[in-house]
Amino acid sequence: MKSPQVIEKQTGNQAMAHCNTILSQILKFVPRHEFEALAKQHHSGRTFRTASRWSQFVGLTMAQLSGRNSLRDIVDNLSAQAHRLYHLGSAKLTRSNLSRMNESKPYELYEALFGRLLQRCQRLAPKHDFRFNHSLYSLDASTIDLCLSVFPWADFRTTKGAIKLHVGLNHSGYLPEFVSITEGKVHDVNIGKLLNFPKGSIIAMDKGYNDYGWYKQLTDKGIFFVTRLKTNAQYRVVSRRPVLKSKGLSCDQTIEFTGAQTSKKCPTQLRRIGYTDAVTGKKYIFLTNNFKLSDRTIADIYKARWQVELFFKWIKQNLKIKSFVGTSKNAVLTQIWIAMCVYLILAFLKLQSGLTKSMQQMLRLLQTNLFEKRDLMALLRGDPIRDGLPNINQMVLL
Repeated sequence: MKSPQVIEKQTGNQAMAHCNTILSQILKFVPRHEFEALAKQHHSGRTFRTASRWSQFVGLTMAQLSGRNSLRDIVDNLSAQAHRLYHLGSAKLTRSNLSRMNESKPYELYEALFGRLLQRCQRLAPKHDFRFNHSLYSLDASTIDLCLSVFPWADFRTTKGAIKLHVGLNHSGYLPEFVSITEGKVHDVNIGKLLNFPKGSIIAMDKGYNDYGWYKQLTDKGIFFVTRLKTNAQYRVVSRRPVLKSKGLSCDQTIEFTGAQTSKKCPTQLRRIGYTDAVTGKKYIFLTNNFKLSDRTIADIYKARWQVELFFKWIKQNLKIKSFVGTSKNAVLTQIWIAMCVYLILAFLKLQSGLTKSMQQMLRLLQTNLFEKRDLMALLRGDPIRDGLPNINQMVLL
Protein backbone atom coordinates (compact mmCIF):
# COMPACT_ATOMS: atom_id res chain seq x y z
CA MET A 1 0.00 0.00 0.00
CA LYS A 2 1.34 3.41 -0.93
CA SER A 3 2.13 5.85 1.86
CA PRO A 4 0.07 9.07 2.25
CA GLN A 5 3.19 11.08 1.37
CA VAL A 6 3.58 9.32 -1.97
CA ILE A 7 -0.10 9.76 -2.79
CA GLU A 8 0.11 13.44 -1.84
CA LYS A 9 3.07 13.97 -4.18
CA GLN A 10 1.37 12.16 -7.05
CA THR A 11 -1.79 14.21 -6.57
CA GLY A 12 0.29 17.36 -6.56
CA ASN A 13 2.11 16.45 -9.76
CA GLN A 14 -1.20 15.64 -11.43
CA ALA A 15 -2.61 19.02 -10.35
CA MET A 16 0.41 20.82 -11.78
CA ALA A 17 0.17 18.80 -15.00
CA HIS A 18 -3.41 19.96 -15.50
CA CYS A 19 -2.61 23.59 -14.79
CA ASN A 20 -2.43 25.66 -17.96
CA THR A 21 0.28 28.21 -18.61
CA ILE A 22 -0.02 31.70 -17.16
CA LEU A 23 -0.50 33.08 -20.69
CA SER A 24 -3.37 30.67 -21.32
CA GLN A 25 -5.09 31.69 -18.10
CA ILE A 26 -4.70 35.38 -18.99
CA LEU A 27 -6.25 34.83 -22.43
CA LYS A 28 -9.31 33.24 -20.82
CA PHE A 29 -10.36 36.77 -19.86
CA VAL A 30 -11.15 37.14 -23.58
CA PRO A 31 -13.89 34.57 -24.33
CA ARG A 32 -13.06 32.92 -27.64
CA HIS A 33 -16.66 32.95 -28.92
CA GLU A 34 -16.92 36.70 -28.31
CA PHE A 35 -13.62 37.29 -30.06
CA GLU A 36 -14.64 35.25 -33.11
CA ALA A 37 -17.97 37.12 -33.33
CA LEU A 38 -16.11 40.44 -33.34
CA ALA A 39 -13.63 39.07 -35.89
CA LYS A 40 -16.51 38.28 -38.29
CA GLN A 41 -17.82 41.84 -37.92
CA HIS A 42 -14.40 43.33 -38.66
CA HIS A 43 -13.18 41.19 -41.53
CA SER A 44 -11.78 42.20 -44.88
CA GLY A 45 -9.67 40.55 -47.57
CA ARG A 46 -8.84 36.91 -47.91
CA THR A 47 -8.57 34.46 -45.02
CA PHE A 48 -5.13 33.01 -44.30
CA ARG A 49 -5.08 29.22 -44.38
CA THR A 50 -2.45 28.80 -41.67
CA ALA A 51 -3.24 31.74 -39.40
CA SER A 52 -6.22 33.55 -37.92
CA ARG A 53 -7.10 36.76 -36.12
CA TRP A 54 -6.99 34.77 -32.87
CA SER A 55 -3.43 33.69 -33.69
CA GLN A 56 -2.55 37.33 -34.32
CA PHE A 57 -4.08 38.37 -31.00
CA VAL A 58 -2.26 35.62 -29.09
CA GLY A 59 1.07 36.54 -30.69
CA LEU A 60 0.79 40.30 -30.15
CA THR A 61 -0.59 39.90 -26.62
CA MET A 62 2.35 37.68 -25.75
CA ALA A 63 4.64 40.32 -27.24
CA GLN A 64 3.12 43.02 -25.03
CA LEU A 65 3.38 40.91 -21.88
CA SER A 66 6.90 39.66 -22.54
CA GLY A 67 8.42 42.77 -24.15
CA ARG A 68 9.16 41.31 -27.62
CA ASN A 69 10.49 43.88 -30.08
CA SER A 70 10.24 42.33 -33.55
CA LEU A 71 8.17 39.96 -35.66
CA ARG A 72 11.00 37.43 -35.69
CA ASP A 73 11.28 37.63 -31.91
CA ILE A 74 7.53 37.05 -31.52
CA VAL A 75 7.36 34.11 -33.91
CA ASP A 76 10.54 32.44 -32.59
CA ASN A 77 9.32 32.73 -29.00
CA LEU A 78 5.94 31.22 -29.86
CA SER A 79 7.63 28.38 -31.75
CA ALA A 80 9.94 27.66 -28.83
CA GLN A 81 6.95 27.40 -26.49
CA ALA A 82 4.67 25.51 -28.91
CA HIS A 83 4.55 22.42 -26.68
CA ARG A 84 3.12 24.56 -23.88
CA LEU A 85 0.67 26.53 -26.01
CA TYR A 86 -1.10 23.85 -28.08
CA HIS A 87 -4.27 24.24 -25.99
CA LEU A 88 -4.68 27.93 -26.94
CA GLY A 89 -6.23 27.08 -30.30
CA SER A 90 -3.68 29.29 -32.00
CA ALA A 91 -2.36 28.15 -35.36
CA LYS A 92 1.36 28.33 -36.02
CA LEU A 93 2.43 31.81 -37.08
CA THR A 94 5.07 32.68 -39.61
CA ARG A 95 6.72 36.07 -39.75
CA SER A 96 5.24 36.76 -43.20
CA ASN A 97 1.70 35.81 -42.15
CA LEU A 98 1.85 37.94 -39.02
CA SER A 99 3.26 40.85 -41.00
CA ARG A 100 0.54 40.62 -43.66
CA MET A 101 -2.23 40.43 -41.06
CA ASN A 102 -0.85 43.44 -39.23
CA GLU A 103 -0.76 45.36 -42.49
CA SER A 104 -4.15 44.40 -43.90
CA LYS A 105 -6.56 43.06 -41.25
CA PRO A 106 -8.66 45.91 -39.77
CA TYR A 107 -7.44 47.24 -36.45
CA GLU A 108 -11.07 48.02 -35.58
CA LEU A 109 -11.41 44.46 -34.26
CA TYR A 110 -9.17 45.32 -31.32
CA GLU A 111 -10.83 48.68 -30.80
CA ALA A 112 -14.14 46.81 -30.44
CA LEU A 113 -12.52 44.22 -28.15
CA PHE A 114 -11.24 47.09 -25.99
CA GLY A 115 -14.84 48.26 -25.60
CA ARG A 116 -15.97 44.79 -24.43
CA LEU A 117 -13.14 44.51 -21.90
CA LEU A 118 -13.86 48.03 -20.63
CA GLN A 119 -17.45 47.04 -19.84
CA ARG A 120 -16.23 44.14 -17.72
CA CYS A 121 -13.80 46.35 -15.82
CA GLN A 122 -16.45 49.01 -15.22
CA ARG A 123 -18.66 46.48 -13.42
CA LEU A 124 -15.88 45.90 -10.87
CA ALA A 125 -14.49 49.43 -10.59
CA PRO A 126 -14.72 51.10 -7.16
CA LYS A 127 -15.96 54.67 -6.79
CA HIS A 128 -13.35 57.44 -6.91
CA ASP A 129 -11.92 58.88 -3.69
CA PHE A 130 -13.95 62.11 -3.60
CA ARG A 131 -17.12 62.48 -1.54
CA PHE A 132 -19.27 63.77 -4.40
CA ASN A 133 -21.20 61.32 -6.59
CA HIS A 134 -20.40 62.90 -9.96
CA SER A 135 -18.35 60.80 -12.37
CA LEU A 136 -14.84 62.24 -12.54
CA TYR A 137 -12.63 62.19 -15.64
CA SER A 138 -9.16 63.49 -16.43
CA LEU A 139 -8.72 64.39 -20.08
CA ASP A 140 -5.32 64.57 -21.76
CA ALA A 141 -3.34 63.52 -24.83
CA SER A 142 0.18 62.16 -25.30
CA THR A 143 2.29 62.31 -28.45
CA ILE A 144 4.12 59.20 -29.70
CA ASP A 145 7.05 60.20 -31.92
CA LEU A 146 7.61 58.39 -35.21
CA CYS A 147 10.21 58.64 -37.92
CA LEU A 148 8.55 60.39 -40.87
CA SER A 149 10.64 58.54 -43.45
CA VAL A 150 9.49 55.17 -42.03
CA PHE A 151 5.93 56.21 -41.20
CA PRO A 152 5.12 58.74 -43.98
CA TRP A 153 1.38 58.65 -43.19
CA ALA A 154 1.98 60.06 -39.66
CA ASP A 155 2.38 63.66 -40.75
CA PHE A 156 3.18 66.01 -37.85
CA ARG A 157 5.90 68.50 -38.64
CA THR A 158 8.21 69.11 -41.59
CA THR A 159 10.81 66.55 -40.52
CA LYS A 160 8.96 64.68 -37.80
CA GLY A 161 6.12 62.17 -37.67
CA ALA A 162 3.87 61.42 -34.73
CA ILE A 163 0.57 60.01 -33.59
CA LYS A 164 -1.40 61.19 -30.60
CA LEU A 165 -3.17 59.10 -27.96
CA HIS A 166 -6.16 60.91 -26.44
CA VAL A 167 -7.56 59.52 -23.18
CA GLY A 168 -10.46 60.36 -20.88
CA LEU A 169 -9.48 58.53 -17.68
CA ASN A 170 -12.34 57.61 -15.36
CA HIS A 171 -11.17 58.00 -11.75
CA SER A 172 -13.47 55.16 -10.71
CA GLY A 173 -10.93 52.37 -11.16
CA TYR A 174 -8.61 54.66 -13.17
CA LEU A 175 -9.89 53.15 -16.41
CA PRO A 176 -9.27 54.72 -19.86
CA GLU A 177 -12.96 55.03 -20.69
CA PHE A 178 -12.53 57.32 -23.69
CA VAL A 179 -9.69 56.55 -26.10
CA SER A 180 -8.93 58.01 -29.52
CA ILE A 181 -5.81 57.69 -31.68
CA THR A 182 -5.10 60.40 -34.25
CA GLU A 183 -2.28 61.91 -36.26
CA GLY A 184 0.01 64.07 -34.17
CA LYS A 185 -1.11 67.36 -35.68
CA VAL A 186 -4.73 66.97 -34.50
CA HIS A 187 -5.40 69.47 -31.72
CA ASP A 188 -6.36 68.05 -28.32
CA VAL A 189 -9.55 70.05 -27.95
CA ASN A 190 -10.90 68.88 -31.33
CA ILE A 191 -11.02 65.33 -29.97
CA GLY A 192 -12.27 66.45 -26.56
CA LYS A 193 -15.34 67.95 -28.23
CA LEU A 194 -16.20 64.57 -29.79
CA LEU A 195 -16.19 62.63 -26.51
CA ASN A 196 -19.64 61.89 -25.12
CA PHE A 197 -19.18 62.50 -21.39
CA PRO A 198 -22.25 61.68 -19.29
CA LYS A 199 -24.42 64.48 -17.95
CA GLY A 200 -23.38 65.58 -14.47
CA SER A 201 -19.79 64.38 -14.84
CA ILE A 202 -16.73 66.49 -14.04
CA ILE A 203 -13.80 66.78 -16.47
CA ALA A 204 -10.36 67.92 -15.32
CA MET A 205 -8.16 69.17 -18.15
CA ASP A 206 -5.17 71.43 -18.75
CA LYS A 207 -4.96 74.64 -20.78
CA GLY A 208 -4.45 72.64 -23.97
CA TYR A 209 -8.23 72.25 -24.05
CA ASN A 210 -8.94 75.97 -23.80
CA ASP A 211 -11.97 76.74 -25.97
CA TYR A 212 -14.52 79.25 -24.72
CA GLY A 213 -17.22 78.00 -27.06
CA TRP A 214 -16.74 74.45 -25.75
CA TYR A 215 -17.01 75.71 -22.15
CA LYS A 216 -20.45 77.06 -23.07
CA GLN A 217 -21.45 73.79 -24.75
CA LEU A 218 -20.39 71.73 -21.73
CA THR A 219 -22.33 74.02 -19.40
CA ASP A 220 -25.45 73.75 -21.56
CA LYS A 221 -25.18 69.93 -21.47
CA GLY A 222 -24.91 69.86 -17.67
CA ILE A 223 -21.27 68.72 -17.75
CA PHE A 224 -18.80 70.34 -15.36
CA PHE A 225 -15.17 71.13 -16.11
CA VAL A 226 -12.13 72.17 -14.08
CA THR A 227 -9.25 73.73 -15.97
CA ARG A 228 -6.73 76.58 -15.70
CA LEU A 229 -7.52 80.10 -16.82
CA LYS A 230 -5.25 81.57 -19.47
CA THR A 231 -3.13 84.47 -18.20
CA ASN A 232 -4.29 86.79 -20.99
CA ALA A 233 -8.01 86.18 -20.43
CA GLN A 234 -10.10 89.35 -20.21
CA TYR A 235 -12.89 89.28 -17.62
CA ARG A 236 -14.65 91.23 -14.92
CA VAL A 237 -15.42 90.08 -11.38
CA VAL A 238 -19.15 89.80 -10.69
CA SER A 239 -18.94 88.63 -7.05
CA ARG A 240 -16.52 87.29 -4.47
CA ARG A 241 -16.72 84.60 -1.80
CA PRO A 242 -14.59 84.34 1.35
CA VAL A 243 -11.67 81.87 1.28
CA LEU A 244 -9.41 80.23 3.85
CA LYS A 245 -5.92 81.44 3.06
CA SER A 246 -4.54 78.86 5.52
CA LYS A 247 -5.56 76.20 2.96
CA GLY A 248 -3.63 77.89 0.16
CA LEU A 249 -6.64 79.65 -1.38
CA SER A 250 -6.31 83.26 -2.50
CA CYS A 251 -9.66 83.99 -4.20
CA ASP A 252 -13.03 82.51 -5.17
CA GLN A 253 -14.81 84.71 -7.70
CA THR A 254 -17.68 84.68 -10.16
CA ILE A 255 -16.52 86.20 -13.44
CA GLU A 256 -17.75 87.14 -16.90
CA PHE A 257 -15.53 87.31 -19.97
CA THR A 258 -15.24 90.79 -21.49
CA GLY A 259 -13.15 90.09 -24.60
CA ALA A 260 -14.81 90.89 -27.91
CA GLN A 261 -14.76 87.25 -29.05
CA THR A 262 -14.73 85.37 -25.75
CA SER A 263 -17.81 87.19 -24.42
CA LYS A 264 -19.75 86.05 -27.50
CA LYS A 265 -18.46 82.47 -27.40
CA CYS A 266 -18.98 82.10 -23.65
CA PRO A 267 -21.47 84.56 -22.19
CA THR A 268 -21.97 82.21 -19.21
CA GLN A 269 -20.73 83.24 -15.78
CA LEU A 270 -17.89 81.03 -14.55
CA ARG A 271 -15.93 80.58 -11.34
CA ARG A 272 -12.32 81.70 -10.87
CA ILE A 273 -10.33 80.20 -7.96
CA GLY A 274 -6.79 81.09 -6.91
CA TYR A 275 -4.67 78.42 -5.19
CA THR A 276 -1.03 78.08 -4.10
CA ASP A 277 0.46 74.61 -3.69
CA ALA A 278 1.88 74.27 -0.19
CA VAL A 279 4.66 71.90 -1.30
CA THR A 280 5.93 73.53 -4.50
CA GLY A 281 4.78 77.10 -3.89
CA LYS A 282 3.38 77.18 -7.43
CA LYS A 283 0.34 79.41 -7.99
CA TYR A 284 -2.67 78.26 -9.99
CA ILE A 285 -5.76 80.04 -11.27
CA PHE A 286 -8.57 77.55 -11.88
CA LEU A 287 -11.65 78.03 -14.02
CA THR A 288 -14.82 75.97 -13.52
CA ASN A 289 -18.55 76.05 -14.14
CA ASN A 290 -19.27 74.22 -10.86
CA PHE A 291 -20.52 76.59 -8.16
CA LYS A 292 -21.57 73.95 -5.59
CA LEU A 293 -18.32 72.17 -4.70
CA SER A 294 -15.96 73.89 -2.27
CA ASP A 295 -13.03 75.87 -3.60
CA ARG A 296 -10.58 73.43 -2.03
CA THR A 297 -12.36 70.47 -3.67
CA ILE A 298 -12.02 72.19 -7.05
CA ALA A 299 -8.27 72.56 -6.42
CA ASP A 300 -8.03 68.89 -5.39
CA ILE A 301 -9.88 67.81 -8.54
CA TYR A 302 -7.31 69.54 -10.71
CA LYS A 303 -4.46 68.03 -8.70
CA ALA A 304 -6.01 64.59 -9.24
CA ARG A 305 -5.66 65.20 -13.01
CA TRP A 306 -2.10 63.94 -12.50
CA GLN A 307 -3.53 60.40 -12.66
CA VAL A 308 -3.88 60.60 -16.43
CA GLU A 309 -0.23 61.66 -16.67
CA LEU A 310 0.68 58.60 -14.60
CA PHE A 311 -1.40 56.46 -16.96
CA PHE A 312 0.54 57.66 -20.01
CA LYS A 313 3.83 57.18 -18.18
CA TRP A 314 2.89 53.62 -17.20
CA ILE A 315 1.84 52.40 -20.63
CA LYS A 316 4.87 53.98 -22.31
CA GLN A 317 7.26 52.38 -19.83
CA ASN A 318 5.62 48.96 -19.57
CA LEU A 319 3.86 48.25 -22.87
CA LYS A 320 5.05 48.36 -26.46
CA ILE A 321 3.55 51.58 -27.87
CA LYS A 322 6.73 53.50 -28.73
CA SER A 323 8.41 50.96 -31.04
CA PHE A 324 6.41 49.04 -33.62
CA VAL A 325 6.63 45.73 -35.47
CA GLY A 326 4.96 47.18 -38.57
CA THR A 327 5.12 50.49 -40.44
CA SER A 328 1.64 50.91 -41.92
CA LYS A 329 -1.05 52.89 -40.11
CA ASN A 330 -3.12 49.74 -39.65
CA ALA A 331 -0.19 47.84 -38.12
CA VAL A 332 0.59 50.65 -35.68
CA LEU A 333 -3.04 51.07 -34.60
CA THR A 334 -3.40 47.29 -34.23
CA GLN A 335 -0.43 47.21 -31.87
CA ILE A 336 -1.66 50.16 -29.80
CA TRP A 337 -5.21 48.84 -29.42
CA ILE A 338 -3.90 45.43 -28.36
CA ALA A 339 -1.68 47.20 -25.82
CA MET A 340 -4.78 48.98 -24.50
CA CYS A 341 -6.58 45.62 -24.29
CA VAL A 342 -3.66 44.18 -22.31
CA TYR A 343 -3.87 47.14 -19.92
CA LEU A 344 -7.56 46.39 -19.30
CA ILE A 345 -6.85 42.68 -18.76
CA LEU A 346 -4.30 43.62 -16.09
CA ALA A 347 -6.77 46.14 -14.59
CA PHE A 348 -9.48 43.45 -14.53
CA LEU A 349 -7.11 41.05 -12.77
CA LYS A 350 -6.32 43.65 -10.15
CA LEU A 351 -9.96 44.65 -9.63
CA GLN A 352 -11.22 41.08 -9.49
CA SER A 353 -8.54 39.79 -7.13
CA GLY A 354 -8.48 42.77 -4.77
CA LEU A 355 -4.69 42.47 -4.59
CA THR A 356 -2.68 45.34 -3.16
CA LYS A 357 0.15 44.79 -5.65
CA SER A 358 0.60 47.56 -8.20
CA MET A 359 -0.07 46.78 -11.85
CA GLN A 360 3.65 47.12 -12.52
CA GLN A 361 4.42 44.48 -9.89
CA MET A 362 1.76 42.23 -11.41
CA LEU A 363 3.21 42.70 -14.90
CA ARG A 364 6.73 41.84 -13.74
CA LEU A 365 5.45 38.59 -12.19
CA LEU A 366 3.60 37.69 -15.39
CA GLN A 367 6.60 38.49 -17.60
CA THR A 368 8.90 36.11 -15.74
CA ASN A 369 6.31 33.31 -15.48
CA LEU A 370 4.37 33.67 -18.72
CA PHE A 371 4.98 30.12 -19.93
CA GLU A 372 5.03 28.44 -16.52
CA LYS A 373 2.26 26.03 -15.56
CA ARG A 374 1.10 27.62 -12.32
CA ASP A 375 -2.15 28.90 -10.93
CA LEU A 376 -2.46 32.53 -11.99
CA MET A 377 -4.02 33.85 -8.79
CA ALA A 378 -1.60 31.89 -6.62
CA LEU A 379 1.26 33.49 -8.54
CA LEU A 380 -0.14 36.99 -8.07
CA ARG A 381 -0.83 36.39 -4.39
CA GLY A 382 2.76 35.26 -3.94
CA ASP A 383 1.91 31.77 -2.71
CA PRO A 384 5.10 29.68 -2.40
CA ILE A 385 5.70 26.78 -4.78
CA ARG A 386 5.45 23.56 -2.76
CA ASP A 387 7.57 21.31 -4.99
CA GLY A 388 4.57 20.43 -7.12
CA LEU A 389 2.32 19.81 -4.12
CA PRO A 390 -1.16 21.30 -4.06
CA ASN A 391 -2.61 23.33 -1.22
CA ILE A 392 -2.91 21.25 1.97
CA ASN A 393 -6.70 21.67 1.84
CA GLN A 394 -6.73 19.96 -1.56
CA MET A 395 -4.65 16.90 -0.58
CA VAL A 396 -6.41 13.55 -0.71
CA LEU A 397 -5.36 10.69 1.58
CA LEU A 398 -6.34 7.19 0.55
